[in-house]
Amino acid sequence: MKRLKRTESAVSSNVTNESGSGGCPDSQPNITYLNESLRKATHLFALVIPIGYLLTDKQVSLLVLIPLAALFILFDTARLRGWSLWHFVSRIWGPLIRPQEDCRYTGASYIMFSTVLTVVMFPKPVAICALSFIIIGDTAGALIGRKWGRHRFRNKSYEGSLAFFVFSLIPALYLPELPFWLISVGAVVATVTEALSSEIDDNLSVPLVSGLAMHLLMKISM
Repeated sequence: MKRLKRTESAVSSNVTNESGSGGCPDSQPNITYLNESLRKATHLFALVIPIGYLLTDKQVSLLVLIPLAALFILFDTARLRGWSLWHFVSRIWGPLIRPQEDCRYTGASYIMFSTVLTVVMFPKPVAICALSFIIIGDTAGALIGRKWGRHRFRNKSYEGSLAFFVFSLIPALYLPELPFWLISVGAVVATVTEALSSEIDDNLSVPLVSGLAMHLLMKISM
């Protein structure tokens, strides 16, 4: 009887260690590279947001972004609570959800929420630049880091972080209002923030932290 109890205890302990707190895996196993690529393709599609904002004003952009963010959060809530609404979209989005997102909101919800905050809080060029960091830089960093990342730190790679920084300089091509040095500093801040983000989703932290840094530097340099 005692041996049986010890066996049950060991099994329970193993399940806890494998699933992590609240049933979420803390070892962060990855989805396949193909699904990761598809996930980042949808992430890259979010470029329509800064491009759209570039062509319109803040009020019009928020009229579109706020309902869109609410819709993403609603779908995520439906998934987490097991509502039937989720079953309509699960075949499309289900394979793109990482295992560590099984019991928390996905990056899509975080990036839509942070997009609304970024547009509200910062001047238009800064907001567009900060959003481009997380969309372009994160896509490049994730795919290059996973494919060619050899030198690891935390759950990242130096190759991925370098790709994140280099591709984050692309906004300099379509934001002449911002000096290159400011975009470069913002890209460094975004890269470091992404590399150090663990408890806070980088889709939330990167645009807000890099946007704040550029906004403060603009005020200081004026």
